[in-house]
Amino acid sequence: MAERSTAAVDVADNSGDEPLTAKADEATTDGTADTQDTAGTSPGGTDGHRSSDAVPAAPDLHSGHKLAGRYRLEECVTRLDGFSSWRAVDEKLRRAVGVHLLTADHPRARSVLAAARSSALLGDPRFVQVLDAVEENDLVYVVHEWLPDATELTTLLAAGPLEAHDAYQLVSQVSQAMAAAHREGLAHLRLTPGAVLRSSTGQYRIRGLAVNAALRGITAEQPLRTDTEAVGALLYAALTRRWPYENDAYGLVGLPKDLGLIPPDQVRAGVHRGLSELAMRALANDGATASRQEQPCTTPDELAKAVAAMPRVLPPEPVFAPPPEYQRTTYQQGTYGRHPAGPAAAVTQPVVQAPPPPLQSRTGKALKWAVSALLIAALGLGSWQLAETVLDRGKDTTEPSTTQTTEDGGSDDNNAAEPQPVTIVHAQDYDPLGDGAEKPDSTKNVHDGDPGSYWRTDGYATADFGRLKTGVGVVLDLGKVQQVGNVEVSFAGGSTSVELRATESASIPSAPDSFTTLAQGSGTKVSLKPDKPVRARYLLVWLTELPFGDDGRYRGKVSDIRITD
Repeated sequence: MAERSTAAVDVADNSGDEPLTAKADEATTDGTADTQDTAGTSPGGTDGHRSSDAVPAAPDLHSGHKLAGRYRLEECVTRLDGFSSWRAVDEKLRRAVGVHLLTADHPRARSVLAAARSSALLGDPRFVQVLDAVEENDLVYVVHEWLPDATELTTLLAAGPLEAHDAYQLVSQVSQAMAAAHREGLAHLRLTPGAVLRSSTGQYRIRGLAVNAALRGITAEQPLRTDTEAVGALLYAALTRRWPYENDAYGLVGLPKDLGLIPPDQVRAGVHRGLSELAMRALANDGATASRQEQPCTTPDELAKAVAAMPRVLPPEPVFAPPPEYQRTTYQQGTYGRHPAGPAAAVTQPVVQAPPPPLQSRTGKALKWAVSALLIAALGLGSWQLAETVLDRGKDTTEPSTTQTTEDGGSDDNNAAEPQPVTIVHAQDYDPLGDGAEKPDSTKNVHDGDPGSYWRTDGYATADFGRLKTGVGVVLDLGKVQQVGNVEVSFAGGSTSVELRATESASIPSAPDSFTTLAQGSGTKVSLKPDKPVRARYLLVWLTELPFGDDGRYRGKVSDIRITD
């Protein structure tokens, strides 16, 4: 049997569930089944409710069984509450997938199918995608992505709290994703540390949207509040490595009893103050937090806006190890030709006569006189030429001067100076409306002078970023406030719509609307020239509409940016 990798697949996220079937004690699980979250209580301690209907046993299948002649079951990772979850192989596309299985007469079979099909229609890449939802031969099964390169938040927290930048990315990406899901009428209701994955590129993805709750029969009277408080609990856990309730859960220790909900920066020293207050605003149900009297966030959209309004948390500066101390050679240390100290120094050694100083021989003296003569001759020639130049200038001042005029009557001296290039000190990706990162490793290509290299965006389903956001771009740091007269942008991927925005601020604004829009255009080579020269420290090249790419996705490619004053 292949090695098991449950950290990357939505096997069912059974953290906090007790097996409810008679055979559950003998069945295998995914290694995350805990007992702290009993039936009737949602993971976040909110208003989730669980169906208590009697359920049949999970389908009795075995490894090697094929569904639809295509999905071959490999390993059962969970058998719980009348359903089972498997790692499987899609033999048609030759890829690993995850499968949830339950019998067609299961009381929640219809709701599971409906939830899976609604989640599949969302098509948001920030969620683990549902690939198929089928009722066949008295079985209902849901097929979803398997992400072998992703790591559960539970595993990340086992190593310790997250850095402030990682926690900021977590709450920013998860809140924006859940806000998008709720706009389409979808809720999660089981948003636990096991339901959040971080890919190798740093992007957070959510698994089990609507499906995990449907498998367990979990409902909520206030789904917006339930998911918002769950995001707050995830942020609290990321900052403190503690669960924000009295009971231990998901491998995390709960808060001390009788203390109530205390801010993260009082639980652990060094916690980012802004993120601590944000977690309290998401978790507090009745009024503002005590520290700043901010209103609580009751929906994922409100939480996402609160994250966007706070200053962006930058990643920590890389720490470079100091270079090893320079080791001098024996000759550089002045010990060349010396005898070592100690008993061995008493041994008689032949005396080595030092070589004579350079240029002390007869040939060396002749060479020095020749060089001196050449220098004297050069000095005399230079003095003569300097005197002749001064005399010529004296003659020129006595002659009448003439001024050439242009056709419009002005003199050449009044002509404007040629525009000078403005140096781009640094370029970085700018994606505050998305997951916070947009191919950051290649942003240097926009000002490297090589037209064959480029920075590209992620791929999207439509030219308007799949309606997930209004734009994405690159911020250009000029090093200081300078005059900007024209910005020329070249695109490699086809005609692209773009705007030029600028700011004189000492730091990069957290929202694109904080920049001033100066010009806009579209094409493969766009000249963005403000109505009049402006002064700016940071320029934002903001892409608003993307061309269709060769891979069937819409993406922008910026190959070169040139700035003149």
